[in-house]
Amino acid sequence: MPVMTVNGKAYPVPVGIRLSEALAQTPVSTAWPCGGLGRCGKCRVTAFGALSDPDGQEKAFLSEEERQAGVRLACRTFVLGDCRVEAAVSGGEAIQTDGGAGVSVVRPAFRRFGAAVDLGTTTLAARLYDTSGTCLASGGRMNPQSRWGADVISRIQASMDGAREEIAACVREGIAGLLRDLAEQAGIETQAMDGAVITGNTAMLYLLTASAPDALSRAPFEADRLFGCEVEAASLALPLAPGAWVYLPRCISAFVGADITAAIAAAGLCRSGKTRLLADIGTNGEMALWHGGELCCCSTAAGPAFEGAGLSMGMQGANGAVDHLRVEDGELCAHVIGGGEPKGICGSGVVDALACLLRLETLDETGLLDDDPAVLCGDVSLTQKDVRMIQLAKSAVCAGMRTLVQHAKLSWEQVSELLVAGGFGSYLDLENAGRIGLIPPELVMRTRAIGNAALDGASMLLLDQALREETEGMARAARTADLSTDPVFMQWYTEGMFFETPD
Repeated sequence: MPVMTVNGKAYPVPVGIRLSEALAQTPVSTAWPCGGLGRCGKCRVTAFGALSDPDGQEKAFLSEEERQAGVRLACRTFVLGDCRVEAAVSGGEAIQTDGGAGVSVVRPAFRRFGAAVDLGTTTLAARLYDTSGTCLASGGRMNPQSRWGADVISRIQASMDGAREEIAACVREGIAGLLRDLAEQAGIETQAMDGAVITGNTAMLYLLTASAPDALSRAPFEADRLFGCEVEAASLALPLAPGAWVYLPRCISAFVGADITAAIAAAGLCRSGKTRLLADIGTNGEMALWHGGELCCCSTAAGPAFEGAGLSMGMQGANGAVDHLRVEDGELCAHVIGGGEPKGICGSGVVDALACLLRLETLDETGLLDDDPAVLCGDVSLTQKDVRMIQLAKSAVCAGMRTLVQHAKLSWEQVSELLVAGGFGSYLDLENAGRIGLIPPELVMRTRAIGNAALDGASMLLLDQALREETEGMARAARTADLSTDPVFMQWYTEGMFFETPD
């Protein structure tokens, strides 16, 4: 069997495997915004050895100079023998795994070591704990399911078209690889882990468990299972201790998943007498409003733009990404992660870029650029198509929040706090987010980022089994607003496509 050496570490791989599929089982998994069709050019890696020759699609994206330097598109390259790959490790700033401090250990769901996993549409993140509640290791990687598309709808369709078992096997191996990474960091055997919690949106849990997702694909979009159950680790092909169980938290509805359930628990949203709004801004924008002892939730299709996918020069928040911009003396000034040459732009940089272009009056209220593309820093730019994609995403997220508040007959003054969950929110300039209409400007001064709350919640459910009954009851009692037919949402969504320009 050929050996693929990635950043100095060897991995055995079968002959003929697509390079992107091989990399999906390592910490350097690449993004596949186009579903591995060779249409976006985002899966560039530097690779040498026994590999297939570049085909026409690959040559269309790569210059002769790049090809001479060993740059390849991972989705168009096949492993023919021993090879070497050099790539930046997925994760770091892109996948937020830090935290877990202050999580109380009451009745842990494991005897020796346990793992909490956030199965996101775009990324995987995990932490390893011992019985004292100490986080021994944490890590993240790209969700390898992205080969079937960047959004859940594409993956649901692929599952219905016959790839259900393949999709499940793919993400299970991704999680298994991440757990092995954590065990290696902590200096333990993977089989020393004897309990785990895996949270994620409803579709992700369906795909993980190889459940038929047909009910999620057609009206009335009512899930036929909402989880809140334990499954044997062996049934998910996870390399835990023999007899180990994995808890899958309860989802709220077909498109409001266990990730928001976990985030609500981590934020203590329902333990407060205050009216508070929680928004998890990721590929699927899920949000919840707690008011008067009632919880109302909704979900909007934000898309992957804020996680670095789908844009012409979008990337994860890793070295080379423009993550912040400001206007200084009438010029754009950029910050690049790692301090080197800019390679692309991540979600927080995109928000800043739009706010700066509005300030410079080179972007108008309709989203029209003076110059297409708009050069931001070095060779990094935003195209008109990029701006339109961001307009769709930001208006959907903000309209969801406005709809929940309006249906509750609340004024903005009555909302005491907006909690923004997710790694993206942690790096967000909140003033700029309000400026472009990603979050309601009325709440900017009362907005707080709370990090990867889904992973925090999964950690709490791992370390205190008593919380499971509480969160399951909360999920059962929650109401879900169906935005697809809601005229209030459509009104806010349409209005939210525009930008406010300087007076």
